[in-house]
Amino acid sequence: MKTFSFDTKPFEAMLLGPARAYAALSIEYTEKLLATQLDTAKACADTGLAQARELLEVRDADGLRSYVEGQQQFAKDMTERFKGDAEKIVSLNQDFFQQSQKLAESSLKQAQQATSSQTAKA
Repeated sequence: MKTFSFDTKPFEAMLLGPARAYAALSIEYTEKLLATQLDTAKACADTGLAQARELLEVRDADGLRSYVEGQQQFAKDMTERFKGDAEKIVSLNQDFFQQSQKLAESSLKQAQQATSSQTAKA
């Protein structure tokens, strides 16, 4: 009985290796993105709860005026927070795109080398 032998190295180099590398890159990006989103959600929740506590302390017109002035600062702080978070997400997206591009170029080179070495053997 004749045994069939199949060389999996080209298949690994052209398909599985790059797919694993891209999956790892995608998971890392997703982890960073989720961490940023969770930090933002926690900051919003903490700030919102602090604002609710301050509202409970309003007892008179001066307290209300102080609370309203605090709301303006709250809005300004949250705007700055969202701006910073948006910049961080844009940076994450750019980094992911650049790394994906490098990975694609590297995979293409490896596939070309594997193909040329296979045709040279034939």
